[in-house]
Amino acid sequence: MSRILITGATGFVGLPVAQKLAAAGHELTCVIRRGTEGRLEGLTTQIVFCDDVFEQSSDWWTKVLTGHDTVVHLAWYAEPGKYLTSERNLDCLTGTLSMAKGAVAAKLRRFVAVGTCFEYDLTVGDLSVDTPLAPKTPYAAAKVATFLMLKSWFATADIEFLWARLFYLYGAREDSRRLVPYLHNQLSRGLVAELTSGNAVRDYLDVAAAADLLVKDIMSICIGPTNICSGKAVTIRALAEEIADQYGRRDLLKFGVRPDNLTDPPRVVGLRKECTT
Repeated sequence: MSRILITGATGFVGLPVAQKLAAAGHELTCVIRRGTEGRLEGLTTQIVFCDDVFEQSSDWWTKVLTGHDTVVHLAWYAEPGKYLTSERNLDCLTGTLSMAKGAVAAKLRRFVAVGTCFEYDLTVGDLSVDTPLAPKTPYAAAKVATFLMLKSWFATADIEFLWARLFYLYGAREDSRRLVPYLHNQLSRGLVAELTSGNAVRDYLDVAAAADLLVKDIMSICIGPTNICSGKAVTIRALAEEIADQYGRRDLLKFGVRPDNLTDPPRVVGLRKECTT
């Protein structure tokens, strides 16, 4: 069993990952903001408090990380409607590099962090870890810069580095401003859900299943990039209809009311290469 430090453990992806790691018997340390302990939902863990993980010095990280085997770094600024272009991405980038410097000084064995499918050239459609990178937003560019720097930096220090690119996740504790919670909220109250044409094809995966894949990769010998995805193509229309069928209210789905974003790629589907345990 490993001694693992995790950031972002109170978040949408972080909590199920932390819960699954703890259930597997690993000793966890969670770095969280004071006052957010309740979001760990009873998870037994050591806690380190700090106001902002991205404002800590490399010396602070060296002290905190010493004695740990693995880091699982899931924290990043991700407020819907703002995160793609926010300057906070620069803070997350520089803060992660400070953490990486501390990880080397603390002689960590393994460093795991999460990226995004938006790092890829999305015009390709079906995306493998070999697909060229072509970020189009500050968020994606900051993730790519982080990936490239950590990959090079950890190679010089003999630290195993895994970079898990997340695709389109949904599920428990998801922000209400995102598509799936919006659909459930509208349909459960008998209200119309206004949508685009719904023709775009995406790779959707429940966050619990994504956490299973991520934990599997964390505990494997896999290094480099990996895709956390379903590998299944589904249109937004089909996803919406599946959710509407839970309420028997397809009549409330109004496709074409909202304009399609002409800059959005028509198809984003992940191709997963399994890691070896």
